[in-house]
This record gives sequence, structure tokens and C-alpha cells, in this order.
Amino acid sequence: MLTTKEAIEKRRSIRKFKPDVIPEKHIEALLEAARLAPSGCNAQPWRFKVVRDPETKQQLADAAYQQKFIESAPVVIVCCADIQGYLDGTVSGTQDLGKIGALEDRIVKILQKRTNDIKTINVEQMAPKISFNVAIAIEHMVLRALDFDLGTCWVRLLDEKKISDIFGWGNNIYVTALLPVGYPAETPAPRKRKPLQDLLIS
Repeated sequence: MLTTKEAIEKRRSIRKFKPDVIPEKHIEALLEAARLAPSGCNAQPWRFKVVRDPETKQQLADAAYQQKFIESAPVVIVCCADIQGYLDGTVSGTQDLGKIGALEDRIVKILQKRTNDIKTINVEQMAPKISFNVAIAIEHMVLRALDFDLGTCWVRLLDEKKISDIFGWGNNIYVTALLPVGYPAETPAPRKRKPLQDLLIS
């Protein structure tokens, strides 16, 4: 099994997949990795839809501006934020952290106020604030996939409403990203990365 360092170095965005079927236990392992991700106040707002049927995958590819490689993946995981779940989870999570002494009372009050403030803004403004939690869970899946020699690719260029309409979801579910999953049919070279010194702010 890869070390975390090896997985980070090995990861590539894969856009060509073999048609091989992915064992269900591997998909369950990816979802379990996502389930264990950290989130603000332990709100755990991530929700996932696992898609395997060709027709729905084609609809997803069309909703992602005709990125056809999406429908070639054996599995596509639709990664979403549950807005009400986030609000409810933040309230209960903050209370739990306060009870065990992990947060000072003043921090609990600040978090409670911030949660109440978020409730007053519209979905378009709220959803991106919540989605960063989902992003952490997605990256857990991306790295865990390498343990099974699976490739993935973050897809954020998409029409959230079109994807929600495919499944009949309301405004409470915000589509954060698509994650095509499959055995790679390509071996991309590492992409250029900025040197570390360019990333440090003085």
C-alpha cells in the first residue's frame, strides 16, 4: 500500500479510462474515506450520488459542457453539499465541541453567530462557503483511489442546476463537483508545479 507521500506524488488527473468494472467494495472504500474527512464543527455536509448507468453518465457529461471523458468512466460520483445539513450539523457540532471542552465558550458564541449570519444569505452565496468541506472529502477519495490503482479527475466546470435537475434535487443540495472514477487508460506525466519559495508570502 502507498504511503500518503507516495499517493500525493502519484496522483494524476485521469481523462481516459478502461471499461473494466470497478468492484463495489472499492467504491465503498472511497466513500468511507470521504466519510472520515474533517469538516468545520464536524458538520459533515457532504452527500454523494454514485452513477453507473450510461444514460445518466451521458447527461452528466452534457451538463459539464460536453466533457465526454466523464461518460467513459465506469463510475461517476456526484459530490454535493447538503446546505440544511451543514447548518444543523454546525449547530450541534459546535455544542458538542463546547461540552467536551474543545472550544472556549467565546469561540462557541462566535461560531453560533456566524451560523446564524449564514442563514440570512441566499443559496448562491451560501453554497460555496459550505463546499470547501466537501472538497476535503473529495480529496480523501482521490488519494484512497490510488490504493486500488484507480484514477480520478476533479470536474468543477459544470452547470450545477442542470445536474440537480437530472436527479430532481431542490435548492438544498448544491453540486460541488463530479468525480469520474476508473482504471486509467493513460499515464500522464507530472504537471509543472511552482517551486515552494514562490508559494510563501513574506
